[in-house]
Amino acid sequence: MFVGLDQHPRTALADPDPRTRPFHDLLARVPDPPGRPARIADLGCGTGNVTSLLAGRWPDAHITGFDNSGESLNEAEKLAGETSEGGRLEFRHADIGRWVPADPFDLIISSAAIQWVPDHLSLFGTWTRTLTGGGIFAFQVPDNAAALSHAVLRELCASSRWHDRLAPGVLPSPEVCDVQEYLDRLAGLGFTVDAWESTYAHVLPADDPFGGWVGGTGMRPVLNALADEPGAADEFLADYRARLRGVYPAAPYGTVFPFRRIFAVARRNAPA
Repeated sequence: MFVGLDQHPRTALADPDPRTRPFHDLLARVPDPPGRPARIADLGCGTGNVTSLLAGRWPDAHITGFDNSGESLNEAEKLAGETSEGGRLEFRHADIGRWVPADPFDLIISSAAIQWVPDHLSLFGTWTRTLTGGGIFAFQVPDNAAALSHAVLRELCASSRWHDRLAPGVLPSPEVCDVQEYLDRLAGLGFTVDAWESTYAHVLPADDPFGGWVGGTGMRPVLNALADEPGAADEFLADYRARLRGVYPAAPYGTVFPFRRIFAVARRNAPA
């Protein structure tokens, strides 16, 4: 995933396409969970706007969003409560890297979150330990590390203007596995797996193509490192947008920005 272009869920939903399209594409491949009403967990729920889309699909479900950001959870609480067909939407504080489910779930889903969890592949067994027979574990992760956007960001951080402030280690490094690694691990845990890759060719508006994509949650450590210098964060982001425009040239219809993602939908096999 490209940390500089990782969007906050609230920002993403202001323009449903292209930034929430991966979640909708994931959800379209998720079958109905076995329980009724279903018990659903959203790992890394952020402000809960994406979590609330689950209530639109399963309005009688009991849905719990988990996140470790108090600020995001405060926003999410505005969405909490009963849903249209007697279900419930709630939010809890949890570091998903240490999360061990205490209750059974029929569906565990995560959108653009688990890439921030070190060695998350090894946690699949823990996360799905209480998943019911026929239950589903589904996720999508951005995988844009090889993109020009990453290279531009690294070069900018290492430039003479910023290298003293943005030493190695300030820029977070998401962890994404190969799609077959995800498939192999889940199959080994007793799941039937549908895994795939997609590269989206997002067409961004010509006037300010990257204005809505920089400054997201993945960029926070960088912006925090510049917070004590007035105007530095804005200067950094303006420079970054300018460099992006240099490597992603505009066409008459807009600026094409390729963005690759990995998806997996895994259904737990019922006992023989």
